[in-house]
Order: sequence, then structure tokens, then C-alpha cells
Amino acid sequence: MATADNLSTDSGFTRPEMYTEKLAGTVDAYDRHVFLYYKNHLSWPPRVEASDDDPLPKLVAATFRARKNDLALKTKITVCEASEEAGFADGDVLIFPEMIKYRGLVESNVESFFEDVLVNGKPWAIGVPEVLTGSHVYVCAHGSRDVRCGTCGPLLIKNFNEEIELRGLKDQISVTACSHIGGHKYAGNVIIYSPGPDGKTIGHWYGYVTPNDVPDLLDQHIAKGEVIQRLWRGQMGPSVPEVEGANDQKLVNGGLANGDHANKTEKKIESDSVSRDENVTGGCCQGANGVSCCSFPSPAQTNKTKESKICKNWPVLKERDVLTAVGVLGAVAAVAVAYKLYRRSG
Repeated sequence: MATADNLSTDSGFTRPEMYTEKLAGTVDAYDRHVFLYYKNHLSWPPRVEASDDDPLPKLVAATFRARKNDLALKTKITVCEASEEAGFADGDVLIFPEMIKYRGLVESNVESFFEDVLVNGKPWAIGVPEVLTGSHVYVCAHGSRDVRCGTCGPLLIKNFNEEIELRGLKDQISVTACSHIGGHKYAGNVIIYSPGPDGKTIGHWYGYVTPNDVPDLLDQHIAKGEVIQRLWRGQMGPSVPEVEGANDQKLVNGGLANGDHANKTEKKIESDSVSRDENVTGGCCQGANGVSCCSFPSPAQTNKTKESKICKNWPVLKERDVLTAVGVLGAVAAVAVAYKLYRRSG
């Protein structure tokens, strides 16, 4: 287990590589995440999905490779720690974003689970689906795979649980150690699945997380749906290059971290705003986790828009006025000529 003494080591939270790389875009695109609960994280070998001593995760991984092209959704499968105390036993399976739990996966029924649930999208014929509630936090603590996750992960889990206890949220938030999720150099690595007010669940990935960041992840991300962008690696759904230039909904609460990605996004939003109907003076969008984000132009922007309208409409107005004036003058001239002829004839 990691302790405060690990904080100053090369594998801890003060290691030289911390914060040296941009995090946004370090998560591959995926649409569904399956977590297989299995044993204690301290017992996992470096590659638990390939271990002969661990037949269940090995068979799940092999079946996934064999049926990958049959899956309608891009799927990730991750092993996580089983804990009877937390209510998760070996062979329990959690599926996001469906927020469904199945119990009793063993080697003999792995194929039927894939066929029914992951390939055909039906309820498992031999299992009873349970609806998940609350928020679920996964922390990479796979120490046999990488010492950085083995150092940072357990301490983060401890801090999460302490902060959750202080807030009285033990029944609403679960924290679980998980196996390798990619990007050990970004340790501590954290994934949060949390439903928003609209009921939709999106998984957000964070990197370079330290114990000091735990309160913000609880109070801002889980409680308010606000993404901590400086630590944000990506989310369930489109990868960052696909999100750039997409609609505002995908940019608000799964937005890009500060830096080039953010600058590109801001330029794209500005470009899109120019092409929109000029009569639109403000807009609202629904962000990830159900958080609403509305923006309205400043008075300067409003005045600028009005000036722009006047400039664009001016040639039309000018031509119309000239034509009107010519018509009026012509009518006056015609009356004058008629009056003169009348006087002469008199």
C-alpha cells in the first residue's frame, strides 16, 4: 500500500514527469465499458487477462478478441477488484453506460454472456440484470504492471473513501481498484461514471490525479457535473479529434483541456458563431452529466452585431430610397407640366 512516504519518490505524485504532457486526447474512442470483478488487486499478475492462473479474465479477454467484430458498440473490458464488503464478488459484471449489473459470470457461461448481452443487446438468458445507481469511481492500482499505478492508486482510493465518508456519501459513491487502463505515465489514473440530472451516464478519464484533487472530483465533477479540465484525459464517446468541431453539447462538459486543443476549439466555436443566424443573440447547450451551459453576448458584441446589420443592409436601403425619391420627383414634375399646359390653354 502507498503511504505519505511515497509522495517524494520517482513513482509517486512528485515524480519529474508529472504534468509534462497534455492529457486531452489520450483516451481511445469507445461507447461501452464492461468491468469484470475479480480477486484482490494485489494478487493480479502483470497481465491478468493472459494468466493461466486466472482462467475467468483470460477467457473473457479471448472471447472479446474473437467476437470483437460482432459487437455493435466499441467496447472496453477492464478487470477490477472484487470485494464482498463492497457488495461485489468474483464474476460480477458492470456495464456502462447502461448502468446494469450481472452476477455469476463463470468460464462455462462467458460465451452466452457475449452472445446475448454484448453482441445482440438482449438480457442475459441465465442472469438477472440489476439496475445500478449512484456514481462509480475506478482507480488504476495495478502495481504488478507498473510501479507508478501501484504507488499512486491505493493512496488515491484511501483518500477517496475518506472524503466520501466525511460527506456521508458511502451509499452513493463506490471506489474500486482496477487493472491497467492505458497511460501508466499519467498515474494517478481515475475513471468516473456518474449519471447527470438527465439520467445519462458518461465515463470521464482523469490523469495526474493527486490526493489534493480528490475533493474537487467529488464536489465539482460528481456533485455538479463540472469537468476538471487540467486533469481531463477524455470521455466515453468520440475521441478528442472527433469532438473538435462537433456541436457545443460535446464540448461543454467533456471539453478539451487548456492548450492547443482548447484554442482550436475556441476558434472553431467563433467560426461557427459567425455563420449562425444573426438574429440569435445567445444560446444554451446541454453538457455531459446533464449540466447546462448558456452564453450571451456582451453589450459590445451586441452593438457590433447591430452595426454589422446596418452595414449589410445599407446598400439595399440606399437603392430603395433613391428609387422612391425618383418616383416622387417624377410625379411632381408631371403635375407641374400639366398645370402649365392648363394655364396656357386658359
